[in-house]
Amino acid sequence: MIDFHCHLDLYPDPWRVAERSEQLGLRLLSVTTVPSAWSGTAALERDRIHTALGFHPQLALERVKEISLFAELLPRTRFVGEVGLDGAPEFRASWHAQVEIFERILRLCADRGGRILTLHSRRATEPVLDRIEAVPDAGTPVLHWFSGSAGELRRAIDLGCWFSVGPSMLAGKRGRALAARMPRDRVLTESDGPFGRVESRSAFPWDVDRAVRVLAETWGMDLREAEQQLENNLDRLMETAGAS
Repeated sequence: MIDFHCHLDLYPDPWRVAERSEQLGLRLLSVTTVPSAWSGTAALERDRIHTALGFHPQLALERVKEISLFAELLPRTRFVGEVGLDGAPEFRASWHAQVEIFERILRLCADRGGRILTLHSRRATEPVLDRIEAVPDAGTPVLHWFSGSAGELRRAIDLGCWFSVGPSMLAGKRGRALAARMPRDRVLTESDGPFGRVESRSAFPWDVDRAVRVLAETWGMDLREAEQQLENNLDRLMETAGAS
């Protein structure tokens, strides 16, 4: 199983979640929300658990000074996330700071030879895609919990974006319809735990099996074929990015 977007450090007992994930053989990307959280979260790493260096757009304004720490830590990881833009009304006041930080992150990644990036684009798909297009050497963009339009999805595909989808996204008709349009060789699963929800509780990494079942049905495959497709996808992504 693959959980390519999980806030491992934000569970009440992250060590227990990491241990359980390792026991289940999960391949997990633990994203962070601010640069100052990276070092502590990296302590949770296992053979199959990697940590991404993040700067969540919702925290851009209050943590703007941490961009220097981001630049300092970037050489230590091949993964960046959660980063991006958030266009929700409650974050309108921070939009300028969000854009400034996201553009700076993309340039830093390009200067370092590119990274695998897991991207937040809620109500901001076009601005995120504009900036990905402007800095193509930033790396491989993986749009987490994509919620844009069909046209925006086509543009993202044309730009070479990947997608991570989870139980929460696939619980709705619109999310399943978007997933059906995504190239199956550029799709990964995610939990977005503990923010993602499953049956009125926080999702755990192992809940990605629910997303695999939906994808199998969407793709007209049996469960094992869908699992293999996803494993092949991740293998190719990691190899292309020079990550182990």
